[in-house]
Amino acid sequence: MTTIKDSVHDHIEVHGVADALLDTPPVQRLRRVHQLGTASLVYPAANHTRFEHSLGVYHLAGEALDSLDVDGVRAKRVRAAAILHDVGHGPFSHAIEGLIHDRTGKYHDDVDDLLASGDVARVLDEHGLDPARVAAMVRGEGDLAGIVAGELDVDRMDYLVRDAHHTGVPYGTIDHGRLVRALTRHEGTLVLDEGNVQSAESLLLARALMNPTVYNHHVARISTAMLRRAAERLLATTETTPATLRRMDDPALRTALRDCEASASVARRLDRRDLYKRAVWAEMADVADDPYADDPVLDAERGEIRGYEREIAARAGVERDAVLLDVRARPTMRESDSRVLVNGEVRRLDEQSTLVRALQMAQREQWRLGVYAPPSDVDAVGRAAVDVLGLDIDGALVNETTRGQYNLGDFGEN
Repeated sequence: MTTIKDSVHDHIEVHGVADALLDTPPVQRLRRVHQLGTASLVYPAANHTRFEHSLGVYHLAGEALDSLDVDGVRAKRVRAAAILHDVGHGPFSHAIEGLIHDRTGKYHDDVDDLLASGDVARVLDEHGLDPARVAAMVRGEGDLAGIVAGELDVDRMDYLVRDAHHTGVPYGTIDHGRLVRALTRHEGTLVLDEGNVQSAESLLLARALMNPTVYNHHVARISTAMLRRAAERLLATTETTPATLRRMDDPALRTALRDCEASASVARRLDRRDLYKRAVWAEMADVADDPYADDPVLDAERGEIRGYEREIAARAGVERDAVLLDVRARPTMRESDSRVLVNGEVRRLDEQSTLVRALQMAQREQWRLGVYAPPSDVDAVGRAAVDVLGLDIDGALVNETTRGQYNLGDFGEN
């Protein structure tokens, strides 16, 4: 057994298969992958890693197993999945996940290939576990998978508390102890026990408040877009493959970007925190009349986004590289599908909670489309972007000194 002092959960005791997995290369690599990507450019203390988070998920998964009175090989499988659930993350966590998926077809929870061979496969085999079943649990498939990868899982419980702790933002505080104890099984399904609707609401409220202030802070969005652009150039101009990129850690990617002529200028900007600024920061209603209907901008694929960028740059009379268009996916709230027991009946959380329905609406209102440019090009790019994208606004133009009504999330460094 190994005892580890954690900044959030105090002392974590790691034993059995999880203890044996700790020192495997895929798990140790997570020490060098930032939990919040480029958010340390906003919150300087946000340097915690996927390794710390994985330990927290393991700890909370153990508490859930104890509460559910689950032991034996089923519990062992959950503990293994908890410690391994993030080994599929590329460098800077979610920052370039879309880029990697476009080229490999894999998201961070597609870990079958990473568990099927090497030290991880050996450890799992020594503890009588099938790597394929552990990988399926990481994807949210199989009995008890909802503990680690469900709608209200221990993954969410840990990252909200941990991210709030390291950024200093107070909104992520939740009663994860009560949430863990509230998990119960009903007719073979993992649900929240009677009387715990408010506990689930607290988690969704915490995330709704963390989204604009941390996860989608405009500086984090800008630096992520710049990092993604640099990684695209790296793939396009060097022998670096998408598979190699996926297995890099943060320092390795930083070094590769500095050493690549095509990406070096962006890498230098990121190193110096010489970031692009917002030329446009627009609400969903400014982009599309009907947020639920198909829309050429909201639904633009990566190649179409690049086409918009070229057109905006040409109309603004600036270099092609001076424009970054950041179109987030339409907002979703998977947690609202969670099942809760109410008077002995299983109901969906959003059917039971007026607050959750209100948070779904707030999530749509928090959505922003961003167009970013170097400070000297902000005004020209902003005007061109409004025309090219057909935005129904004037007030979304933003520069260094005027943010206006379209800004959310001004915690941290602006």
